[in-house]
Formats: sequence, structure tokens, C-alpha cells
Amino acid sequence: MSIVNSLLKVFLGDKSGKDLKKLTPLVDDINNHFIKLSSITNDQLRYKTIEFKKLISDETKDLNSSVSTLNNKLSNGLSNSEKEEIFKQIESLENDLIEKKSEVLDRLLPEAFAVVKETAKRFFENEEIKVTASDFDKEIASKKSYTMIDSDKAIWKNNWDAAGKNVVWDMIHYDVQLIGGIVLHQGKIGEMQTGEGKTLVSTLPIYLNALTGDGVHLVTVNDYLAKRDSAWMGPILEFHGLKIDCIDYHKPNSPERKKAYEADITYGTNNEFGFDYLRDNMSHSLGDIVQRKHNYAIIDEVDSVLIDDARTPLIISGPTKDGDRHEFDNLKPKIQRLVSLQKTYLNSILSEAKGLIQNSDNDKGGFLLYRVFRGLPKNKALIKFLSEEGVKQTLQKTENFYMQDNNREMHQIDKELYFTIDEKNNQIELTDKGIDTLSEDLDDKDFFIMPNISTEVAPIESKGLSAEDEAKEKNDLFNDFNIKSERIHSMNQLLKAFTLFEKDVEYVVVENKVMIVDEQTGRIMDGRRYSDGLHQAIEAKENVKIEAATQTFATITLQNYFRLYSKLSGMTGTAVTEAGEFWEIYKLDVTEIPTNKPIARKDQDDLIYKSKREKYNAIIEEVIDLRNNKRPVLIGTTSVEISELLSKMLNRANVNHNVLNAKLHKKEADIVAEAGNPGVVTIATNMAGRGTDIKLSKNVIDAGGLAIIGTERHDSRRVDRQLRGRSGRQGDPGSSQFYVSFEDNLMRLFGQDRVSNIMDRMGLKDGENIQHPMVTKSIERAQKKVEENNFGIRKRLLEYDDVMNSQRNIIYTLRKNALKGDRLQIDISNIMYDTIEEIVLDNKGANNFKNFEFELITTFSMTSPINEDEFMESSEEELINSLYEELNKFYTNKKELNRALALPVIKNVYENKANSFKRIVVPFTDGKKVINIVTDLKKSFETNGENLIEDFEKNISLAIIDEKWKNHLRKMDELKQSVQLAVHEQKDPLLIYKFEAYELFKSMIIILNKELLSFLFKSNLPNNQNNIKDASSDSSKNNNYQTSKEESLNSDELAERARKIGESASQQGQRVETITREVPKIGRNEKVEVKNNNTGEIKTIKFKQAEKLLLTGEWSINT
Repeated sequence: MSIVNSLLKVFLGDKSGKDLKKLTPLVDDINNHFIKLSSITNDQLRYKTIEFKKLISDETKDLNSSVSTLNNKLSNGLSNSEKEEIFKQIESLENDLIEKKSEVLDRLLPEAFAVVKETAKRFFENEEIKVTASDFDKEIASKKSYTMIDSDKAIWKNNWDAAGKNVVWDMIHYDVQLIGGIVLHQGKIGEMQTGEGKTLVSTLPIYLNALTGDGVHLVTVNDYLAKRDSAWMGPILEFHGLKIDCIDYHKPNSPERKKAYEADITYGTNNEFGFDYLRDNMSHSLGDIVQRKHNYAIIDEVDSVLIDDARTPLIISGPTKDGDRHEFDNLKPKIQRLVSLQKTYLNSILSEAKGLIQNSDNDKGGFLLYRVFRGLPKNKALIKFLSEEGVKQTLQKTENFYMQDNNREMHQIDKELYFTIDEKNNQIELTDKGIDTLSEDLDDKDFFIMPNISTEVAPIESKGLSAEDEAKEKNDLFNDFNIKSERIHSMNQLLKAFTLFEKDVEYVVVENKVMIVDEQTGRIMDGRRYSDGLHQAIEAKENVKIEAATQTFATITLQNYFRLYSKLSGMTGTAVTEAGEFWEIYKLDVTEIPTNKPIARKDQDDLIYKSKREKYNAIIEEVIDLRNNKRPVLIGTTSVEISELLSKMLNRANVNHNVLNAKLHKKEADIVAEAGNPGVVTIATNMAGRGTDIKLSKNVIDAGGLAIIGTERHDSRRVDRQLRGRSGRQGDPGSSQFYVSFEDNLMRLFGQDRVSNIMDRMGLKDGENIQHPMVTKSIERAQKKVEENNFGIRKRLLEYDDVMNSQRNIIYTLRKNALKGDRLQIDISNIMYDTIEEIVLDNKGANNFKNFEFELITTFSMTSPINEDEFMESSEEELINSLYEELNKFYTNKKELNRALALPVIKNVYENKANSFKRIVVPFTDGKKVINIVTDLKKSFETNGENLIEDFEKNISLAIIDEKWKNHLRKMDELKQSVQLAVHEQKDPLLIYKFEAYELFKSMIIILNKELLSFLFKSNLPNNQNNIKDASSDSSKNNNYQTSKEESLNSDELAERARKIGESASQQGQRVETITREVPKIGRNEKVEVKNNNTGEIKTIKFKQAEKLLLTGEWSINT
């Protein structure tokens, strides 16, 4: 493939070269403007920003005026249809505004970039810059130490504090940084090498896009970088009157955070931006919403945010009923014993296998060796033995034999095991022997065996029981199925926790809490939990408090959050390897930015050893040699465990060193600051110090620069490139060397058979290694396999979330309309029309006037304005229009009646308690439940109660939308788990998920519409005025919500869970409402007989008309 790519480059040219060729004229234009700006005064330089803003305002004046005119029309008592048409025109104009502003910014780019470059130059050349003081200068001077006011002058210093470190401005934009700025402004990803000044590059598109006043978001991977970069780059941008803030300084939902979003430029972490979006869509007043429209975002370390974090949805959750009920504590002793029995047994089997293989009995030895591999693939003694000459080939030969014919002979391998492990797919399965062992001391031998629903329902039906008794027995059977499915699932999660998840590798325990370690960065991912009960299983394993299960209230993936922005761009040192994913999911093109100086780092081919022990000994020897040459050394590891092991080895060799891992991540800035000193040895995870540069002294540069040592190859080439990129910044010398062994995870799982054979044929002895470009390329091919698999997982997750996203957009639009109130009347009218249409179509098709009348009374609390003869004779369209007009009048009169009843109460409260009450709580009831409406007392009094009625509609809409949406999210969570049972029927779970999710959502919307209209039509103000109270005393707003990022299972892992719930079980036993069908699968246009359970009436109608009758519970399919 590389030969084909090389030929294509010869004939078609290199993409990177083509990209740069297009940008070069723009860079020349910027530099020409830059030369001209050198002769103007500081005040004139600052005035350029005012000129730019005025130009944007002038160019968009007509469009803004048109939008303003249309908005004014909305308050002129128009009909709902006229309002809807105006809203469409406004949306179209707003899209035109975005395009117009983009066009103007493109024209301004050369001069605007030159202004930023000239500003950087003046701060670099002058310790102080004097300008005529503006009100904004005075505001900055009152808060910051780098600005002072002297009479009518403002003095800006060129040094300030950036996250606790004093910095002196010493940067001016290079040409390659100008290229980077152009790429970011164009909505692309710029790949810039480490040390090339990505933070400085961002000031260019930030300044340009902030001129519109629509807001620019700079997104970072952690709060340290958000706070540092906002403080570091801030003065350069504030000098031009732009407001800058960082959301991570302020509490969620606070006025300060809202103000931070109102700034021209807002810094923050990816998580907080996403969580604020979710919180905004849970708020109950416009004042609680903090974010503005998503205009433009620049993502720093874009690969970390959009690739590494893409598999972890952001979740806001709250307590759920029986959330603290589980069986982990009860099952843990049994699982511990089972794991212990398997370890003891397999240790003896491994010893026997070693003896047989050493005596050349490869058939029996391979059989036993494969049994050990199936039972405990992470056994360290097994891993070490597999690195010996010829052993891995014996194992693979045996594996191939027993996997042939669809694992037909695999039972021979597994029959003595208690459970089997598929490490590649992260799956575990109990054997019959394991189930028998777990059930030994139990009276119920079927305690861990699922009932077969399909075979056990038939005997119940054949008993001839009464309908009530038969239903009871079936319900008991389904309950038994559900309890045992949950028990078996908990047991499998515990098995995973004990056999596949290692402390200090996948997670650490800090302050009696299990904290997940990010596999890419080695940092603790605070607030993140494994999903599906796995985190609780690990908590049980580590004897820490098992946190209660929670219910999802709001969720979104980072992929879908960042697709909300009108324009998105990003920068990183490693994006090309994931360019396909960036384009396919985000439509983001990747442009490689050349380095300012040629890279002088020497990247050596990998050194391959047979065992980890040999590899680590070689690393220690190399570190000692480099330290003696006064070169700093950065050792990159993939886990806390390896960090601590190497630390112990270095201590034994009397080598002083620093360790940076998940346990010590708070010391990151201090450790990275020392890492470039002569002879300093630093052990860190492969991506530690991301976003910071290791700066070298002249002595270190003369000695050869920073030496990078990788202790093993990561699953992703991008992560290895990040480690290499720590060295060789800005043309500095340096070197990088990866050490690999056949015991490493990547080599084991995607074992390099050819390399292993070569080493065996060469007869290499212990401690000797092999090094060749072919070997390095072979390892990179294995990494590509892993990357392709990971991309598949992320894409699959996005496909699931896209279903949720389409539903989320509809619900969040309804909420937004309810909060703002301007489109609420249109929504209520549309809901009313849709509900009327549904009632008419369902009943007219069956000519069922009685049910038609009944539905009008239950939904709208009014008798039918149409008699039976009119119902029979009129067409469906005539009935719908006639009924809609009548109900509209009825609802208008109902609102007027409520207003008239409420006005004396409002007047009385206002006149007696106006000094103490500003906002009041007014209860409304439909006779079944009470919903409290919060309204402004003074405004309600001055509008004669009309404001109360508006708030009534808003609050009722929000309350019912939120209630139904939360219930729907719970059902969607259950659906996502349960559809994996489709693998038993050779069906795609995603297709079933999409179909069932659509049906679920449609059903939810129908119920939501009816309940909303029912409450609006039936509600009344209680007679007792004492029910009205001060809103400030109502504490219901303070909900106990939690924010988290959940490690999601991929589709294979979800399907595996389904298999554990019983391969013979049918979908009927599931407790998920969408999977269990109460009626047979029937085409929507098929004719069916339905029977009224109360009257016995039977009729034949199309199933699509019968469907709504069946939902009422009063009708059933007549079989």
C-alpha cells in the first residue's frame, strides 16, 4: 500500500504540499500588512479593532435590521400560522448572517492577523506599552496587576502571572504559525509538532472570530491548561478590548459562569462545556441558562478530545429507586473462591505443560498450554513461557486446531475449567463446572441457571388455570428470569473485575474510591465510571463503598456536542493517523503544518527482546549511560504498575528520578519543569505533560538533547508519536528509542509470528535483541489493526447516539420554546391539532362515536361539540378542522377563566405582601396532581394575571416534558442493553435499536401530548389562598444531580452480556417494555379483530387504527 501511495504522490502531488501552496499567498499578504503596521502608534493599533468591528456591523446592518423588524412583528397579535412563517424567515436570515460574517472575516484575515502579530512584537520589545485609557482599561486595571492607570493613560506591562508562574512575553508569530492560524480559521485541524507554539497560534483565529461578538470557545483537555492559557494569552487580546474568561474558575449554574460565556473569548475544558449544555437543557428559567449559541470552537489537543474521549458519554444522573440494591457483596466470596480454584489448577497444569513441551511432546503439552491460555491469559508465568523459543508457535497450532469447524472440539479444552476468558474481546463465560461449583452449598441447584421461557410457558398454559392464576404463574416465571439474569450479569462483572482489571493499571484506589486511569494520558479521570455494573464490581473487589446505581437525566457524547458548533477547528501534534475518522465523523480536514526549524531528533528503530525482564534490564543500562552523559531522560510507560516497577529498579541502581503517573498527577507541572535539566531522569506515561514543553538548557543541547525511551509500543501510533514529540522541539537535538518484548500486550494479542520465527532461527540468547526497520513496520501494522478496531467501536457508539441525538434535539427544542415562551403557543396549537387528528383518524376509521366522545372527555374535559350523525356523515378533514376550532375557543375561554379567578388572589397577595414577596409559587391542579407555578408577583399584578397564565403554560410544559423525557431515557438505557439479544437471531442489534427507539419515542410523544393537553384543559387554581407562598422559600431547585463520564461498552461487549443472560432465553422474559410485545407482530395495514374488554363489542379495522385502542387497555386483539 505504501508503494501505491508513493506513486500517487509522484503523479498527483502531496496533499500537505498542495494545502501549503494555497496558503502561502495569504501569509505574504499578512506580512505585508505587518510591515505597514510597524509605523503606527499604539492607540492607532488598538483602533484597528474598532474599525474591524464597525466594518462587520456595516456589512450585516441590513440583515440585522430585517431580523429586528420580523421580531417586532411577532408582538402584534398575529395568528399562530403567521408567527410560524415569521420564525422560518428569521431562521433563514440568521443563516444568511452567519455566511455574511464568515465572508467579511475572510476579507479581514490578513490585516487582523497582522494586528495580532504586531501586538505580540510590541509586547516582546517593550516592558511597558502606554495607550490612552479606555473604560475597559480601567476595568482591567482594577482586577489585574499587569495594567495600571496613570492620569488619562493606561500602562500595559509585558509580564504577568499565568496559573501561578510569572511569564515575560517573549514570542512573535513565525510564518508557520500564521499558516496554522489560517488553517484553524478555515475550520480545519492543524497538525503542529510539539514546541511549535500551538497556544500562540490560537490567538490569531481567536482574535479574528471574536470580532463578531458571537463568542469563541477555546477547549482544553484539563483545567490546568484552560486556566494557564487564558491567563498567558489573555493580555494580548485584552489589549484590544476583548473580554476573556475561563469557565473552570466558576461554579456551574452560577452568575459568574454565565458571565464567562458572555465574554468574547471563553476558555474551558471539554467536559465542562458539555455538562453546561446538558444543565442548560434541564433548567427551568431563562436566567439559569449560561451558554449562548454555539458559534466557533477551537479544540486544543483535538485528537485527545474527539478521539480518545469520544467513547465516553457525558451523563447527568440522579438517584433511582432501589439504586443501592445489588448482589455484589453476596456473590464476591463465591467468585473469589472460583478464581482461586482456577488459578491453583492452572498453575499445576502449566508446570505439566512445560515438562511435556521440554520433552518434545508438543501435542499433549500444547493441549494443556492452550487450556491455561483459555483460563488465565494474563498469567505472568504463562506470558513468560510463551516468550521462549517455539512455545508460541505450539500454542497457535493447538489454537487453530480446536477453533476449526466453529469451535467444535473446544469443549475438550474447557471441560476442566471453571470459566473461560476471551481477552481480545474482553469477555468471560462460566462453564458447567463453574456453575456446579458455585451451586455446591445451595439448596436451589438452579440458583445460577436461567429458566427457559419458551419451554416453560407452554406447561403453564396447558394447566387450564383461570386467567388470573395463569397470569400470576407467568409473572412469577418472568420475575425469576429477571432476577437470575441480573444475578448472572453481576457475577460475570465480578469475574471480569478479578481477572481482567488490574489495580494500578486500569484503575487506582484513592481515598477509598475506585478511580479510572486514562489509558492514553495516564491521568485519573475524575468522575468517570465504568458502565453496566462493572464499576460496582471493582468496588466490591477492592472492599470500598459500593456506590448506588443512578438514573440518567441527561446525556450526550462529545462527538454530538461538538457537532453543535457552526464552525469547529482543532490543533494537535498528532492528527494525520486519524485523518479518516476526523473527516468521516466531523467533516474536519487535517493539514500538516511544517516546523519552523527542521526536526533534528533521531528516531531509532525498535529494539525487540524476548521477555520483559530482559527489556527492562536493557532500559536501566541505557538510562544509566545517558545520565552519565548529562542528558535528561524521559521514560514513557503505559501504566502505573510499569512506572512503579521501573522506579524500584532505578532505586536499586541508585539512580535519582521523578515519577509522574495517575497517583502523582497533581505534581505534573513541577516534574515537567525539571525534566529538561542535565542528567534528570523522569518516568511518565506516554502522553504526560501534554500541552507543556520540556525546555532544555544550552548544556543539554550540546550533550545531545532530551532522550526519549518508550518501554513498550502503545496500541495507537498517535500516542507513540506524542511521546517522541516531547523531544526535538524547535530544532533541538534529541533521540527516541522504543523497547519491545514478546510479553507486551500488543505483541501478545497481535503476535508478530514472523519476528518470533526470525529470532528463533537466529538462535538469539537471553538479553540479546533484534533491530530492523522491517520489525518496526511490522509493529506499526499491528497498531493499525487496533486503531481500525477502535474506530469501529467509536463509530458504532456514535450510530447509537445519533438515534438519541435526533430525539434529544426534538425534546430540547420543545423545552427551549417553553422556556422562552415566544413559540410556546405555536407548539401547543400543533400538539392540539396532532392529538385531534389522531383521535379522529382512530375513531372515524372504526366509526366509533362512543370512543371518540370518551377520548374528548378524558383528554380535553369537554363533551363532543359534534353529534353522532355529524360524526358519521363528515369527512375526517372536516371533523379535524371543526374540532380544532371548537377546542381552540374552549382553551382560550379556559385560560381567561383561570386568569379571572387568579386575579383577586394575586391582587390580595400583592397589596398585602408586596414588600416581602417578589416571586410567588401558585399551585395548579387537574384533580389528580398538583404542579407549582413560579411567577413574578408584580408583573402578574400589572398585567391583570396574564403573566401568571403565560408562566402556567411554560411551567406545565416543562414539568411534563421533563418527566416523560427522564422515563424515556431510562427505557432507552434498558433498550440498548436488551437489543443485544438479537445476536441469537443473527440480526443486527443496531437496526432493531433504531426501529424500537422510534416506536418508543413515538409512543412517548403521544402520551406527552395527551398529558400536557389534559393538564392545560383540566387545571384550576385551588380556592385556598394560603397555598400561595414566596418562591424564595421553595428549595426544590437544588436537586442532587451528579455529573460523570461513563466508560461505555462496545457492541461486542454488550452482545456478550446478552449471551450470559441465557442463550436459550427468548425476548419475552425481558423486563424492557419495548421488547416484550403484548400483541402479535402485525403489519400496520393488515385488518384485525379487536374486542372491547368492558362491553364485548367486536369490530374489524386496520391495525394502525386499532393500535391506539389497544394502548388504552380497554381493547385487545380478538384471538
